[in-house]
Amino acid sequence: MENKEKLNPAIEINTDIQTEDKSTDPATKAGETKKRVVKAKAVKAETEEKKKKVAKPKAVKSETEEKKKKAAKPKVVKAEPEDKKEKPKKTTKKTQPEKEIEVTDAVDEKSVSTESVVETTVVAEKPKKAVSKTEKPKSDDSENQEEEEDINLKYDGYTKEQLVEVVEALVQHEDVNHIRKYIGAIKVAFRKLVKSESLSSLEKNFSDGSEEHDTNEENEEVTVSTDPLVERFDKSFSIYKEKKNAYDVAFEKQKTDNLKEKESILEELRNLVDSEEELKKTYDQFKNLQERWKEIGPVPQNAKSTLWNNFNFLVEKFFDKVKINKELKDLDLKKNLEAKTELCEKAEELFLEPSITKSFQQLQKLHEAWKEIGPVSKDMKDILWERFKTASDKLNQRRQDFYDGLRDEQKKNYSAKLVLCEKAEQIVELQPDNVRDWKENTDQINELFKVWKTIGYAPKKVNNEIWNRFIAAIDKFFKNKKNFFKQFKDQLTENYNQKLNLCIQAEAIKDSEDWKQTTDQLIALQQEWKKIGPTPNKYSDKVWKRFREACDHFFNRKSEYFSNIGEKQSENLKKKLELIEKVKNFEYTDDNNQNLKTLNEFQREWMNIGHVPIKQKEKIQKEFKKIIDELFEKLKISQRSQKAYSFKSKIENLKNAPNADNIIYKEKSFLVNKINGLNNDIKVWENNIGFFASSKKADVLKAEFEQKIKRAKEEIKVIEEKLKILQSM
Repeated sequence: MENKEKLNPAIEINTDIQTEDKSTDPATKAGETKKRVVKAKAVKAETEEKKKKVAKPKAVKSETEEKKKKAAKPKVVKAEPEDKKEKPKKTTKKTQPEKEIEVTDAVDEKSVSTESVVETTVVAEKPKKAVSKTEKPKSDDSENQEEEEDINLKYDGYTKEQLVEVVEALVQHEDVNHIRKYIGAIKVAFRKLVKSESLSSLEKNFSDGSEEHDTNEENEEVTVSTDPLVERFDKSFSIYKEKKNAYDVAFEKQKTDNLKEKESILEELRNLVDSEEELKKTYDQFKNLQERWKEIGPVPQNAKSTLWNNFNFLVEKFFDKVKINKELKDLDLKKNLEAKTELCEKAEELFLEPSITKSFQQLQKLHEAWKEIGPVSKDMKDILWERFKTASDKLNQRRQDFYDGLRDEQKKNYSAKLVLCEKAEQIVELQPDNVRDWKENTDQINELFKVWKTIGYAPKKVNNEIWNRFIAAIDKFFKNKKNFFKQFKDQLTENYNQKLNLCIQAEAIKDSEDWKQTTDQLIALQQEWKKIGPTPNKYSDKVWKRFREACDHFFNRKSEYFSNIGEKQSENLKKKLELIEKVKNFEYTDDNNQNLKTLNEFQREWMNIGHVPIKQKEKIQKEFKKIIDELFEKLKISQRSQKAYSFKSKIENLKNAPNADNIIYKEKSFLVNKINGLNNDIKVWENNIGFFASSKKADVLKAEFEQKIKRAKEEIKVIEEKLKILQSM
């Protein structure tokens, strides 16, 4: 049985079309927490009563009776053969509606606990008791748009009871892969009916969102009832999920096993490439491996490309290795040419296919077949591939254009909802301080919510995000409104306590000498002070004076300190200028060691003087360095010795630093790593010299590498002297 791996399309397009629930009255959201507090006994009693009387909502009941007159009750989907089913049309994937504000007496919290995302539709069938190693899903959500739409339309007219009966029958079906597309459509239709019932109740509460309503919320006790139909639906859906999870686990295990089999074939093919046996025997073994490879089913997605590349590489290597005679090879090339030409023609015929999904599925199969066919002659390889690729690109572009239109509409909806979010957030930030303004803001929030319900869906990636943002603003508004009067009377005292705390923090750091950090901290405290509101009049001036005195105390000390720093830097500048003159007048003696010692003392003295005004720093530093360098040049000592002396002076100056040990340790580590790196470079260069023996420019290249090696060895000697200096410290 031949079952080939699925090829990823050249252009992946997200075809998920979002759904969105028209949410309920935002004003009722403020009392959500209270309404969920229901006594266990009351819930149980009401649930028993509901089970005795399963009363459907009037709107749903009348609609059901009307539909029963027009059409017979839909049949429960049975496990009939695939060829007897309707050919599905293109549809869009539906996702979980937006967040509900409140559950009504017709729907309890359990009723909205089902999965938030419709299961991915898969066309391929699965055996009832085991997963075949060659079985795999044939398409993802984007490839079943037409089929899903037909199924979704099929269940649009069903009542909740009819949907529950259908799903209870479906979950008894052993073939989970076959029923998943029906389960997803039924779930969306069922949730839509539940939401419709909830919305009518919530909109009624929404229209009563007055000040009196807000005031009476604290005394209301809402009883949440359970819907037996929802419980039956959830129970059946849980059975389906368990079966689906078991199927998915078995399928993933089979793909892993298939990967191991293909890796085993690759190893056999490698051994065959290295084999010295006669041509006839090796070729028969090779063809057998090819057939085994084709019979193995799908593998994990992340291994497909690597497996195919390795297999193709070894196939080509086999042909080169065993040197199959020209007639046999030409025969294979001819057959491959005919097969790939046929695939090109089939791809071009797909232009006439009206169904975008079907043409896309067929194109994937053609790509799988293309990868399994062997090579063709070099002069036809690029021509055939370009023809096949051109047809594929056109089909993919047609598919992309179709979904671009859907995405454009979703983007416009997203932009409109962003505006509503921003307006809602602006209202939340107003924080009025009187009852009249709170009433006006409530009316504005209610109007925004009405507008929201008239806008379509946003892109899948941001649909939940934008809804959560909008409902978060509404939640925050009503929470602020509820707490306004309670918080307002305590606000002045709270502000006083906050400012008093800032005074304590400022007084704790006012004597600090960490000028930079303390300055930042006090500025931050001052900014925080500005954000705090007014305090009681009898404390206002007193607390401000206390905070101001702490800040002034620190900043006065800071100003005094830095004014003295300026005088110190001017004095250091004078000392360094005097040292420059002293160095200029230095005269050599006959003892070079003494001369070198004197120059090092000049450098240490320069470092010990300290900082100078920033405007003069660079100028005098360059002047001093120039004079010292000239004096070292007159000594005529080696560059290596000069570097060693300079390094020693640098380390001597670091010895008195607070973290001298840490600095010296890091320097040692750096130098050791540098030596190791240079030694490795030398080994590489020495090995590479032998590669240029047959080159026309062998002498030039060899000389360059020898020069590199020489410089590296010289640098190693300098570093070793530095290490000796560090070890002596």
